[in-house]
This record gives sequence, C-alpha cells and structure tokens, in this order.
Amino acid sequence: MAHFPALIFLLPILAVSFAQNEEQGIPWGCGFGPTRPYTLLCDLETLWGVVVEGLATGGSLAAILLALVLLCRLRSVTEAEKRSGVGPILLLLVGIVGLFGLSFAYLIEHNEILCSVRRALWGALFALCFSCMLVQGVRLRRLVQEQRCPGGCALTGLALGLAAVQGIVAAEWLLLTVLRQGQPACQYEPLDFTLACSYVLALLLAALMAAILALCGKVQPWRCNALWLFVTCVLSIFLWAAWMGFYLYGNAALGKSPDWDEPALAVALVAQGWLLLLFHAAPEAHACLRPPPQPSAPDYFDTSQNSSRMRETSFDEDIPLSHRQFVENQGYAFDENAAGLRSGGHHNGNTGARPSAPFRSNVYQPTEMTMILNGGTVPSAPPTYTGRQLW
Repeated sequence: MAHFPALIFLLPILAVSFAQNEEQGIPWGCGFGPTRPYTLLCDLETLWGVVVEGLATGGSLAAILLALVLLCRLRSVTEAEKRSGVGPILLLLVGIVGLFGLSFAYLIEHNEILCSVRRALWGALFALCFSCMLVQGVRLRRLVQEQRCPGGCALTGLALGLAAVQGIVAAEWLLLTVLRQGQPACQYEPLDFTLACSYVLALLLAALMAAILALCGKVQPWRCNALWLFVTCVLSIFLWAAWMGFYLYGNAALGKSPDWDEPALAVALVAQGWLLLLFHAAPEAHACLRPPPQPSAPDYFDTSQNSSRMRETSFDEDIPLSHRQFVENQGYAFDENAAGLRSGGHHNGNTGARPSAPFRSNVYQPTEMTMILNGGTVPSAPPTYTGRQLW
C-alpha cells in the first residue's frame, strides 16, 4: 500500500509515452529501446523477433563456452584418435556462432548491403558446418574400419576447402545478378535462393552417407559417435525440407509470401544452429574430453573372481611335472616332520633313533600361492634371505 501513490503517479506518464510512440510509429516495447531499423529486437507485437533474438544469443554463448572448454582442456587429450577430431569441432563451433549471428541480420530492416551479406553468408556458413560433419564422418569411418585416424590439420583443411566452394558459388551469384544485370540485392526469387544452396544439400547428403558407412564398423565407442552424426544428418535433412517447402510454397499458399520470408529464414538459422550444437558438437566434445579407460589389474584376493577362475582353470595342469613333484615332496616332508615331532624322533632298524628334523628348516621353500602367482615357476630365494629362525 505504500507504493500505491507512486503507481498512480507513474501511470499517466507511461500512457503519455505509449501515445507518443504510436504517433511516431515506434512499436510497443521499444519506447526505451532501439529505434528503427532495429525495432524487431524489442517489438512485442511481432514476438518472433524477440524469441529468435533470445535463442540466438543463448546459442552463441553456449557455443563460445564449449569452444573455450575444448581449448582449455586440449592438453589433457593425449590420444591421437581423439585429438584428430578437435579441429573440426572447433571449426564447427565457429560456423554455429556464425549461424546465430546471421539470424540477427533478419531482425534488421534490410538494405542493399545487408541483403548482399545475407546472400553471401547464408550458404557459406551452412557449407562450413556440413563440411565439418562430412570430415567427421570420414574420420569415424577410418577409425571403425581401419583403426587409423587422419590428422586433425588435414581434416580441418579439407573442411575449409569444401566450404570455400560454396563461397565461390555465392560470390558468382551476386556478381551475375547485382553487378552485371543491375538487379537490387534484395530482389531475388525464392527458387533462385534455394538453387544456390544445392551444393550445401550435397554436402549434407555426403555426410549422411559417411555416417552410414561408419555405423557398419566393429569398434563400439566410435560407432556411438557415428550414431550421433547420423541422427544429426537426418534431423538436418528434415529441417531443410521443412523450411524450403514453407519458403517456396507455404508462404504463397497462405498469402504471406513477402511478409513471412524473413521469419522463415531466421527460424531456420536458429533451429539449425541449436540442432548442430546439441546433437553433434556437444557429444563430440564430450567424447574427446572423456578420459581413457584404465586397465584393471586382476585382484587375487577377490573371492568372487577367484572362485570362477579356479573353476575354469586347473592349476595342476599349468604347473610343470618337475615343479609338481617338488610340491608333492614338500607336502611329504611336512607330513614326515609333523610325525617326527609327535613321536619324538624317527626310528631306524639299523642305526637306532634318528633325531627329528625341525619344523622350519633353513631351506627356502616357496609356498604354493607363490608358485601360482609366478606362473608355475619356482622362484629363487631373495638376496637378503639368511634362513628362517627356529622356534
């Protein structure tokens, strides 16, 4: 109740500001925010711009954070198979950040320079991402079938070379339509825009084929990575089929052809960026940073393991004949010594009573467990062994 007078005082001021914004053509929500041509960043009447802005910002921060984690923990990746995949992952994260950044270009009122940037970067960024997926598929196929991994620098260079082809295609399209024919950069047919992305679709299909070939391998950990790549390619194909169908035919069928073209492209950029980040970049980064499995040493004192091992293995068969006779002689000597201790000595018919042998002798006698642990061989006495003391 204490703030009620302040609210009554602020309501007329807010009403006057909203009325002035409507007279000046400023959308609702942009009274204290950016002005034209950046009104879609704060316009609450067309909510899709605010949603795309929030998702693009969150995706960019997540991709940058993942790239920093990879760079900081790069020294801990010691296996060559894992280090070869770090370069394509970092390059993919750069492409993902580019996709999220390009979506902001569709939230700004277009002009000639902005339309040229859109047409040039759209296919190039997608080609960079899909070429990284393609080289990852080639890497996984080599790992699951030949147990060999290509170099990380070679894979990164191959991805950049494949992406540069789409850059040349986009540059030629701009030169032919804008400079030679004199058309405005913002005026182009949707069919021409999709045909300029044919090479990008070819890269995506090639990545899908590489993932399928990698799934036919026998090494289980790399098959798991290939499965993530396969899922990413399939979902990307569905996404491209959806936005291309809506961009080419859906807008015209609904009568929203000029108005919904830019929202469709912006949503496609953000959706593709999050898809690549969640289903490919994050699993690959986790696989690279995962520590290698430690070899487990056999525990001879674990009864659960030794019981099954004792049932499957016969120690008498592993010990040679000479060593087996040695163990039997030791057992016989132990029985003889025990009998001598009970009777006070051994009696011989010719020489009379023979002094009994002590229970512990000065001869190094390895136990049966020692022989088993040494693989059936009789170990020699340690250098510091001077004989066992009598009781």
